[in-house]
Amino acid sequence: MIQGIFFARFLSEQGTKVVHQSPPGCIVPEPDVDKPRLFDFETMAEYIIPRQAFCNRFVTICEPENKYRILGHPVCIQDEKYARNEFMFNFCIVIGVEVDKTPYESVVRRLASTFTEMEIQNEYLSQEDYSNSQERRSIAALIEIIKEDLNNYNECMIPVDDANTINMKLFPNHRHPPPVKSWHVPISTMKFSEIMDDTWDLTMKKVIKQIDGIKDVRRIAHDADVALDLTKIALQHLLYYDSILMLDLFLFGNIYAPTPEVNDFVADKDGMQDECANYVYINGPRLPNFYLCRLFTSLTTSRTVKEWLKLHIDQGFPILNFVDVRRFIQFGIIKGLIYRVQKCAVSPAYISSLVSGQNRVAGGDIMQKYLDGCHSFDQITTENNMAEAKIRAHLRKFQDVDVIYR
Repeated sequence: MIQGIFFARFLSEQGTKVVHQSPPGCIVPEPDVDKPRLFDFETMAEYIIPRQAFCNRFVTICEPENKYRILGHPVCIQDEKYARNEFMFNFCIVIGVEVDKTPYESVVRRLASTFTEMEIQNEYLSQEDYSNSQERRSIAALIEIIKEDLNNYNECMIPVDDANTINMKLFPNHRHPPPVKSWHVPISTMKFSEIMDDTWDLTMKKVIKQIDGIKDVRRIAHDADVALDLTKIALQHLLYYDSILMLDLFLFGNIYAPTPEVNDFVADKDGMQDECANYVYINGPRLPNFYLCRLFTSLTTSRTVKEWLKLHIDQGFPILNFVDVRRFIQFGIIKGLIYRVQKCAVSPAYISSLVSGQNRVAGGDIMQKYLDGCHSFDQITTENNMAEAKIRAHLRKFQDVDVIYR
């Protein structure tokens, strides 16, 4: 959020001076305005309008108390018509030091370039006191509207005069998403049907229709009749905007174990137990939340989901009659209550061949590339279209192959 915005310029007789500010009195004192300033402008003046070597580039400064960050783009226009043959100014935005400055960088650059062009065209900044205010909007009004619109709507479109309009938008800064793998399962975090229209990309629409929380990326590509590479690109685009989550394949042979965060679930932090109950219960009366705690805490690295189910059924609790097990596991993964124990194949002979540079083992089987302990069974299953039982039978052909769990 923008805490303040101001226009400063260098005057040959007065030095650096704040000409306009919003809100009033946030940078320098104003008559009839009694409010604390964001920072001491006098100590920062030399950085607001710096030496020419630092002009015409984006500059960010932290004030001495390290509470606010000042973003600016000082401009120096050289022309004989100005005093000292140059005109220097800066439109600065003040934000908290904890706020990500990346979205505001483009705003500051746009302010500098727009007002530079307007100054070159009709001396909008230097001749402000002599202009006809009825023909164009004042600078004070502009920076006030810019601050309010960006804070409230993340964008602004402000007509200045007949020839100029200020158009700016704040774009959220997202981290680049991790690569999408064929064995990942996307889960939507929003209702695409409510926002999708005819202007959407055709490939994207076909891919979205296949996202159901069950199909992996390879199957989505097949059912949508879209190339696998294009499917991954489309899903990565959705992942970038936090529209989907990526989980592992759910199989009854998977192994899951609780994390320390399961304590938050047992303590019912933020009403997590009721949220889980609404997500996983399917039939019959709604059971007490105690049963959900019991299910999560009974997961362990020593038993698969199938064995976990059998354990509770033998104890007189028919899980499948009340709980959607897939959704139960997904909820635990999404909330960080449990983690997946991956299975990988390791062959000492193949690792030795990698060290020696041969990259092969006796027989030259295509399955040998998965024997370095870095490939999960999910990857092997998806890329070779084989069930786990067949994979294990195939791996028995190799000598000294072990399956490790991690």
